[in-house]
Amino acid sequence: WILNYDIMARFRRRTCIILLLFILFICSIMMALKTLRPDRAGFGDPFGLGLLPELQQRTELLDNKQNSLNRVHGDTVTQISNMRAVAVNTMKASMPPVNKLEEELSSPNYNFHIFYYSWFGNPQFDGKYIHWNHPLLPHWDPKIANNYPKGRHNPPEDIGANFYPELGSYSSKDPSVIEAHMKQMLSASIGVIALSWYPPGMADENGEPTDDLVPVILDYAHKYNLKVTFHIEPYKDRDDRSMYHNVKYIIDKYGAHPAFYRHKTSTGRFLPMFYVYDSYVTIPEIWANLLTVSGSQTIRNTPYDALFIALLVEERHKHDIHRSGFDGMYTYFATNGFSYGSSHHNWASLKAFCDSNNLMFIPSVGPGYIDTSIRPWNNHNTRNRVNGKYYETAFNAALLVRPEIISITSFNEWHEGTQIEKAVPKRTGQIVYLDYKPHKPNVYLELTQKWSEKYRKEKEQWLM
Repeated sequence: WILNYDIMARFRRRTCIILLLFILFICSIMMALKTLRPDRAGFGDPFGLGLLPELQQRTELLDNKQNSLNRVHGDTVTQISNMRAVAVNTMKASMPPVNKLEEELSSPNYNFHIFYYSWFGNPQFDGKYIHWNHPLLPHWDPKIANNYPKGRHNPPEDIGANFYPELGSYSSKDPSVIEAHMKQMLSASIGVIALSWYPPGMADENGEPTDDLVPVILDYAHKYNLKVTFHIEPYKDRDDRSMYHNVKYIIDKYGAHPAFYRHKTSTGRFLPMFYVYDSYVTIPEIWANLLTVSGSQTIRNTPYDALFIALLVEERHKHDIHRSGFDGMYTYFATNGFSYGSSHHNWASLKAFCDSNNLMFIPSVGPGYIDTSIRPWNNHNTRNRVNGKYYETAFNAALLVRPEIISITSFNEWHEGTQIEKAVPKRTGQIVYLDYKPHKPNVYLELTQKWSEKYRKEKEQWLM
C-alpha cells in the first residue's frame, strides 16, 4: 500500500509539473504574439493575419470560396468556414486592439493624386437620382447583348455599382458629403484631387453639368490642406482651340484659389497640371498646335502654360504623346493586363521611355475592378481585390519605377468598382453587394496611407 501511495504521489507531482510547464509555454506564446505588430500599427485587428502569411493565404482562399458558395447556396455554414472563424478569432484574441481615430489625420502627400467624381445626385439635393440610376450598357454585338438584362438601376436600394457606399446614394452637392470625402482623403495621406471636369454646361451622357460645384470643392479641399487639379474629360468637339479656351477659363476662374494645384518642375517653375482623359482620340497634329512652342494655337510660354498629362492605353501611344507635345503620361485603368499601359510589367519600359524623352510617367494604381453592375457582359475584366493584396501589388509595382507622382484610380468611381471610399455590406431583395470584409470600411484608406508613408521614405533614398 505504501508503495502504491509513493507511485501515486510521484505521478501527481509529475502531472502538476507538466501542466505548469504547459501553461507557461502557452503564456509565453501569447506574450510573444502580443509584442508583434505589423509594420504599420495603425491598421487594426484584421491585419494581424499578416503575421502568419500561410494562415492568411488559407483564410483568404476559404473566404473567396465561401463567398462563392454563399452566392449560389445561400448562407450555408460549412465545417471549413467554422474552422476559419476559429483561426481568425484566435488570432484576433492574441492581438491588441489598435484603432486609428479619423481625427488623427495624416499630412497630405502631394505626390499622391486621386481621381474624383462629383457627378452623383439624389432627390434631396438634385431633385432626382443622378448616376446611381445608371443604365445597363448593352454589348456592341447584338447577339451577345440579347443574353443580358436591359434597363437601369432603381436607387436607393438598387444602384449602379457592385459595392455600396457607407454614405448611401449621396449627392455630390451635399456639403457634408464633400467634407466627409476630404477627411477620408486626408486620412489616406493623399494630397491632390484630380477632379473629373467638363466645361460649363456640359456633362457625360448620364450626368448633369458640375462646373458650378468646383468652388465648393476647392474651399473644402483648402480646409484640409488638399489641392485640386483637373481631369479633363472628352467633351464634345474637344480640340486645340476649345482646349485653349477651357484651360484659360480654369486658370482665370480658379487659378488664384489657394487649393489650386501647381506642380514644381525641374526648372523651378510652378505650373498647373491637367490630366487629359482619352487624349488619343485626337490626332497628334491637333495637340501639337496647342502644346508645342511653334504650334498655331500654342499655349506654351503664355500665362496659361501648364503640364499636360496624356492617357496612354496602347504602346504606340507613347510616340504620339511625345509628338503631340504633352509633358507626361498616365495609365488610369485599374485593371492589370487590360491594356498595355495598365499592365504593371510594362511600367519599367514606359518609365525609361519617359526619362529619355523628358516626360513624366505617372502610373495609376487601383484596388481592383468590377463593372458588371453597368456592363453585365464584362466579367473577364473583373480584378478581385483579394482583401487588399491587389492594391498593394499595384503600389509595389509603381514604387519599383520610382515615379515622381503616383495616381490612384479612384476615390469614388463606383460604377467600375475602383473606389477606395468607405463601403459597407448590404443585402436587399435579390441584390447582394460586395464589401471589404473581413476588414473595416476604411481599409483602403488605411492601405493608401501606409503606402504613402512608404513612398515618402523610399523617395528619400532615391534622392540620396
